[in-house]
Amino acid sequence: MKNKDAKVFLEALEELEKEKGISKESLLLTVEQALLAAYKKNYGDEENVKVEIDRATGEVQIYEIKTVVPTEDLYDAAVEISIDDALEEYREKRIKKKPKLDDIVEIEVNCEDFRRNAIQNGKQIVIQKVREAERQYIYDRFKIREFDIINGIIRRIDDRRNVFVEFDGVEAVLTPNEQSPADTYRVGERLKVYLAEVEKTNKFPKIVISRKNEGLLRKLFELEIPEITSGLIEIKGVAREAGSRAKVAVFSADPNIDTVGACIGQKGLRIKNIVNELNGEKIDIVVWKESMEEFVSAVLSPAKVISVEVLEEENTARVIVDNSQLSLAIGKNGQNARLAAKLTGMRVDIKTANNVEEGE
Repeated sequence: MKNKDAKVFLEALEELEKEKGISKESLLLTVEQALLAAYKKNYGDEENVKVEIDRATGEVQIYEIKTVVPTEDLYDAAVEISIDDALEEYREKRIKKKPKLDDIVEIEVNCEDFRRNAIQNGKQIVIQKVREAERQYIYDRFKIREFDIINGIIRRIDDRRNVFVEFDGVEAVLTPNEQSPADTYRVGERLKVYLAEVEKTNKFPKIVISRKNEGLLRKLFELEIPEITSGLIEIKGVAREAGSRAKVAVFSADPNIDTVGACIGQKGLRIKNIVNELNGEKIDIVVWKESMEEFVSAVLSPAKVISVEVLEEENTARVIVDNSQLSLAIGKNGQNARLAAKLTGMRVDIKTANNVEEGE
């Protein structure tokens, strides 16, 4: 490196340390290692060499590392130097301290072509290192919030309906597949999203945000209902068809706690806040039961169930309802039955008493 360029290079590293929080020393070490590899590739891997960047001037120095041996015992010139040659190098000021036998000396190599290109190589190495550090920073920052709600600002929406949301300088894409049909998105508005996945890749970290994921509803319950946060009430399961309807199963080991009432809140305020955040999505709150028969019956609410038979081997719940309750139990386009199946993890087969009598 020329003296002026070397100084500018060091100053640039100092600025990076201030702006990006990347240690200047770690950058210098990375550049030294890369330059060493480049030198060996160009001038021979068998050489025992050290590349060093002066921390004060930024100048690149190349040294051969050799052991001083008696002149008549010189065997391997790649790692040894005779005492006579070592003394000559000392007189030429390529060795700093007068050598003695068995000393390990550093002999400065005058390789102007390599030194001339070192500044450009160093710049490219630093750019790559900064990019890697930024990617790692973004990954670490988002990974710690994985499976949580994060707040951002909508910056743009493209022709494919991808919504670009900014989180303190970092953009993530809310794809159409992760959007709720009940949502409308406007540039400049704040948006709560669920951080569904953070994964390292060879380039920018993969960040999946969602307004559709069931985790969003679970986290909204945790935010709005202190009894859930404290552990007095437990969410046993969530089933959701985003933008339309959801069912949440809750349980408390304390018989004195009204689990459904706590989730609804005084004058319905808690559940209203959640529904508003989800733009009108209807939410059924049901009490989880250890008995699968009782649980299936509760999950099919608001329909009234006559009986439930659980066939464990078939993973099926056979449900009997009154004729007047059939459409309610199944729901519009089968939605109530689908959500019940998701929440219980069973196939829900709903029939009326008349169907059973007729042997259907």
